[in-house]
Amino acid sequence: MPELTVDELGKMLVRLQLVSQPDLNVALDGLGRQERRGGALLHALEQRHLVTPFQVSRIEKGETDGLVLGGYKLLYRNASGSFARVYRACGVKDRRMVALKVLRQRWAQDPQSVYQFHREAELGRSLNQENIVPIYEVGQQGDHHFISMEFVEGGNLRDFIKIRQKLTAAEATKCVLEMTQGLSYAAGRGITHRDLKMTNVLMSSQGVAKLVDFGLAGMRTVTQAGGFGRDEESESGESLQRALDYATLEKGTGVPREDPRSDLYFLGAIYYELLTGVAPLERTRDRNERSQFSRYQEVVPLGVFDPGLPRCVTAVVERLMQLNPYLRYQNPGEVLRDLQLVTVELGGGSHFELPVPQSRSTQAAETKSAATVMFIENRQKNQDILREYLTKHGYRVLMLTDLQRGLRRLKSGPPDCVVIMADMLGEESLQGFQEAQAAGENGKLATILVLSEKQSDWKSRVAETPTSRVLVQPLNLRELRKEIRRLLPDSGSDTEGPKSDQNL
Repeated sequence: MPELTVDELGKMLVRLQLVSQPDLNVALDGLGRQERRGGALLHALEQRHLVTPFQVSRIEKGETDGLVLGGYKLLYRNASGSFARVYRACGVKDRRMVALKVLRQRWAQDPQSVYQFHREAELGRSLNQENIVPIYEVGQQGDHHFISMEFVEGGNLRDFIKIRQKLTAAEATKCVLEMTQGLSYAAGRGITHRDLKMTNVLMSSQGVAKLVDFGLAGMRTVTQAGGFGRDEESESGESLQRALDYATLEKGTGVPREDPRSDLYFLGAIYYELLTGVAPLERTRDRNERSQFSRYQEVVPLGVFDPGLPRCVTAVVERLMQLNPYLRYQNPGEVLRDLQLVTVELGGGSHFELPVPQSRSTQAAETKSAATVMFIENRQKNQDILREYLTKHGYRVLMLTDLQRGLRRLKSGPPDCVVIMADMLGEESLQGFQEAQAAGENGKLATILVLSEKQSDWKSRVAETPTSRVLVQPLNLRELRKEIRRLLPDSGSDTEGPKSDQNL
C-alpha cells in the first residue's frame, strides 16, 4: 500500500475506531516536524501501546477491512485453524476483553459453512455453565462472520502439558472432573461436543478447565411423536474433516453418529494424556491414518503404560476408553460420580487450585511461602515479560486484564501485592488504586500504581501509604521488583534470578 501522509493515516485510524481522536492528538504532538510520514505515526502509536504490532502489520499491508468487527477491535491473533481464526479483541467503547472467532474468508461464500458457523454460536449461547466458555453474540459485518466469547486468561491443555509434561493424579482428576461437569450440563440439554481434544479445553489462570468450540456439536431434537430424531443440518466438507476421529471410532464400534458415548472416549484420551504426558492416539494430519480403526485397537492400556498410577484412576480411564460402547460409561453423570469418588480416595477435594502454567525453572523457584503479585495489565507482551521475570525471582504472578474484576478478586481471594498499570486504563486507574489501598488498610495488601510518563502529573492526585507506592515510567523491571520487595519484606520470595534493566 502506498504510504499515507500523517493526516490521511490519522483520519483513517479514527474512522476505523482503532484509536480515539484524543489519543491520536497526543501521538501527533510527540512527532517532530521532520516525522510527518505515516510510518512515523504508526511507530509513535505503537510505542504508546495505542496500536498493536498485529494491527500495524495489517495497516501497512493495506488490510484494514475487518480490523474492527461488531464494536471490537482485533488486538492479536491467538489461534488459527482451517475453518476459523481466533483473536484477542477489546470493545471500542467499554474496552471489554473478548475472544473473537472469525470465519475464514474462503468459507464465507459457502452457505453451508456459514450455516455451520452460526449454528455453533446459537448452540453455545444456550449453554451457561462455569466449565463452558460462554458465547456472547454472533454477528456479520460485510463478508465477515464472527462470534464473540469470553477471553480466558491462560491457555489450552496442549500448551499447558508441554510446560508441565504431566500432571499428578489429583490435578488431572480435578481437571477432567470439571470438563465432565460441562459435558453433563450440555448433555442435559441434548447437546454433545463432537470435537473434544486437548486444544478445545482451556485452563484459566485460576486453574479452572473450560470447554470451548462446540462447533461440531450434535443436538438431539424431540420429535412430535416424543422420540429422538436428528436435527436438520447441512455440513460442509470442512466440518466432516474435523469430525474424522469421531467418525472412525463410531464406524469401528458400530454406533450411530452423535452417540454421546463418543465424547466420553475422547474425554478418557485427554485424562490419559494429562496423567502420562503422552497422547494415547498418535497425532497425525494424514486423513488415511486417521481413518484407520486400528489406531484405537493399538492403544496401550493406561495400567500397562504406567503401572504406578492409582488403581482408582486407571479404572476410570480404561472404562472411558473401552472400545465396546456398552462397556464404556453411558453418560457424563456416571463419570462424574466416579470422579468424585476418586477425588475423595486421592485425599483431595474439589477446592484445590491447579497451578497456572509455568516453566520447570519457574516451578523450582516457587516455594510454599512465595508471595502472589497480581497485575492489572492488558498488553500481552508486557504480561509475558513481567510474568517471566518475577516468577524467576520466586514470586507467584497472576495476570488480569480487567480492573473491576481485579478489585473484586481483592475481596474474594486477595494476593499479597497488586500492581495497576495505568497506561491503558486512564483515570479509572486512580480510583482503582484508592479502592485497592482501602482493601489493604489491614496492612496485608501492598499496592503499586505505575503511571506512564505522560501521566506523571497524576502522582499528586493520590496519596501514598506505608503499604502503597506510586511509580512513574520510565521504569525498569529491577526497579519495580525492588519496590515490591520493599513492600513485602517477609514474603520469603525474591530468590536470586536474572537481572534486568529492561523498561516496561
